[in-house]
Amino acid sequence: MTALEEPRREQLLNAADRVVRRDGPGASMNAIATEAGITKPILYRHFGDRSGLFQALTERHTSGLLTAIRAALAEPLERRERVEHVLDTYLAGIEARPQVYQLLTHPEAGDPNGVGGVLAPALRQIAEEITRAVTAQVDLGPDAPVISEAWGRAITGMVLAAGDWWLENKPCTRTRMVQVLADLLWGRLAAAAPLPTPVAPVAEPAALDNSAEPAEG
Repeated sequence: MTALEEPRREQLLNAADRVVRRDGPGASMNAIATEAGITKPILYRHFGDRSGLFQALTERHTSGLLTAIRAALAEPLERRERVEHVLDTYLAGIEARPQVYQLLTHPEAGDPNGVGGVLAPALRQIAEEITRAVTAQVDLGPDAPVISEAWGRAITGMVLAAGDWWLENKPCTRTRMVQVLADLLWGRLAAAAPLPTPVAPVAEPAALDNSAEPAEG
């Protein structure tokens, strides 16, 4: 892609984003082309086909979500607060763009390999980020590698499924949903001891050099 093509591609993705938010994951190429003020052949020239366009749109949104989750995991908070902060970051992200979230998570009917399936790489990355955070912050004993890997994937899957249900039904506020999920996760996390914070070595004071003869007056 040339430097001249990149801004145009971003403009087309912005148009696609607006249409998906308005029409949902079934947004048509005709509607997107109309929104962008171009013809469909131009849209196809940039993205190949509908799946290519939605793949690019998905990558844009999953990248933003992953960046937000990484930042939440890195916040200098107490453990319970960090758990709640990460959960709230995810739920706030999907609540802000429900139609885009539908596109990310639900393949089109009759197409099990549809555009919704492209969320899988982002989910793996989120699971890996959680695994790294658990490994770095919680003492899980000799089985830590297995436990942290399992937790990373289990937490990601649980939050994805629970967030999907919450977004569709809205049975409670986002704050309450964060508390419910944090309560479920908190039992084993609260029982595990934190890993000791590495202490920076203290520099030894420089030894005095007494070998030099005093200057004669």
